Amino acid sequence: MNRVAERYVKLVLAVGRHDADYVDAYYGPPEWKTEAQGGKRPLPEIRAEAISLLGEIARIPAAGEDEMAALRRRYLARQLESLAARVEMLAGKKMSFDEESKALYDAVAPTVSEEELRKVNEELSRLLPGSGPLAARYDAFRGKFVIPREKLDAVFTAAIEAACERTKAHIPLPPGESFTVEYVTGKAWGAYNWYQGNFRSLIQVNTDLPIYIDRALDLACHEGYPGHHVYNVLLEKNLVRDRGWIEFTVYPLFSPQSLIAEGSANFGIEVAFPGKERDDFERKVLFPLAGLETSLVERYEAMLKLTERLTYAGNEAARRYLNGQIDRAAAAAWLVEHAATPPARAEKQVRFIEQYRSYVINYNLGKDLVRRYLEGNGGTGDNSESRWREFALLLSSPRLPSGLAVK
Repeated sequence: MNRVAERYVKLVLAVGRHDADYVDAYYGPPEWKTEAQGGKRPLPEIRAEAISLLGEIARIPAAGEDEMAALRRRYLARQLESLAARVEMLAGKKMSFDEESKALYDAVAPTVSEEELRKVNEELSRLLPGSGPLAARYDAFRGKFVIPREKLDAVFTAAIEAACERTKAHIPLPPGESFTVEYVTGKAWGAYNWYQGNFRSLIQVNTDLPIYIDRALDLACHEGYPGHHVYNVLLEKNLVRDRGWIEFTVYPLFSPQSLIAEGSANFGIEVAFPGKERDDFERKVLFPLAGLETSLVERYEAMLKLTERLTYAGNEAARRYLNGQIDRAAAAAWLVEHAATPPARAEKQVRFIEQYRSYVINYNLGKDLVRRYLEGNGGTGDNSESRWREFALLLSSPRLPSGLAVK
């Protein structure tokens, strides 16, 4: 299996020569990266080797495998299938939104009807003051909760420190792990974790659009603790260093691994700051640091809970757009109408869809799958220790989206 794993890593690097977004992180042998940069392997050749490796995996005897070895086998096979599908897309193959998400991410998101979204929007409309389009009223009300640019770093620092403290109280992390935060512009995403290896990350936060107070904890947890940074640190510590599984030194973005990564990062926010604990921390610590008054905070929190029910609207916009049912302008308009998304953010969201396509399912469907998996295995909201334990085990294993079933 180790020989297959090495060839898999080199294949991922080879695909990265054709697709600049494909290799999200790599900290394996530097000579392998140098070799890949030496020239582009033809796409048909890459796909043929991926199919050949799948055959090799199928021929390796499974007798005597423990659970982790079996998970590793299935992980490598499914990642290779996803790689072959991405290569076919790069070569021009067209897939529907659902076909693509199944091929790349091992999952298909449920559809959401306009009627379901309308009911949520009606509730939201009753909550927000004023008249006119809902998206405009939403934007105006939320504008009262923007973190001033000069206070952004102080607010993020406090959120990160609290998230780190809570995470380390439950998950042992190796000495020296850390990350650096940078503020950037001109990106399709809101924030990004670039894992560097050696237990270190670079986290970039995009300041193109205003950043709201609730996003401080979202980003601190999602990108840092207990999200992407912790996920990558645990993979490096437990799978690469302790077990010698070289395949985890590379992270292909368009692969089933991303659903686990994004889903756990999103649900990790709730793991670290469950229910009222989040509201209390934001009111007592983050609001004062940002210089924001709290007289409208209860309505704001209610609004956020309602908009959480609109998250699948983004999938539907992407599905319709990528399936050719609507054009770019209509996709943005759909988000404004059905997801209460202000026009500037709708444009940025469409830009994200154009660059990352069906990747959007990994955030909401991933979160829901991770939640159901943890709760089904005892990690319920009223059992914090069990929830943290199951969460850490998930982040330390090569489990696939299709394997997120109750044990």
